[in-house]
Amino acid sequence: MFTGIVTDVGRVRAVEKQGDTRFTIETVFDMETVPIGASIANSGVCLTVVDKGPGWFAVQASAETLSKTTLGDWMPGTRVNLERALKVGDELGGHIVSGHVDGVAMVTEIRPDGESIRFTFEVPAHLARYVASKGSVALDGVSLTVNEVDGARFGVNIIPHTQSATTFGGLRPGDRVNMEIDMLARYVARLVGQE
Repeated sequence: MFTGIVTDVGRVRAVEKQGDTRFTIETVFDMETVPIGASIANSGVCLTVVDKGPGWFAVQASAETLSKTTLGDWMPGTRVNLERALKVGDELGGHIVSGHVDGVAMVTEIRPDGESIRFTFEVPAHLARYVASKGSVALDGVSLTVNEVDGARFGVNIIPHTQSATTFGGLRPGDRVNMEIDMLARYVARLVGQE
């Protein structure tokens, strides 16, 4: 489990296509405190550390993961939002995020809004009903509050801190991001028989 509070922006060092795809990620995390088998959210995708060294770790992604996320687009140099798994007693600063991506959203508009930047995203139609104004959503692993919803499009404000502490400062219209719907929305839909 994660909180959607990014603690490092890493960078893809290498991509190796074997049976699965292996990504080597550069990070400022103290890798001596990260065991092999630990979970790290990589732009919202929970992946298992399979190898590590000072300033880097490696993860593997299956064909299924590549098909449902943006990881298939990653190449050396790609910037990645990173968050280590939540420990009991840690502050829950965002919202509960599982690291299980539901789909990919696309940036359709970016415009200034005071000191913030207003992003508009379009989501696949089957995910649109899970997005609610003032609800939570995780985009590329970042916990965000939804400002407004219009069909399959919704808007969020990205404050200056989030612009500099995540990959959001580099996004452009047409870019794709990993999206995880709010876990509570998923279960409410199931309970009322809409899933």
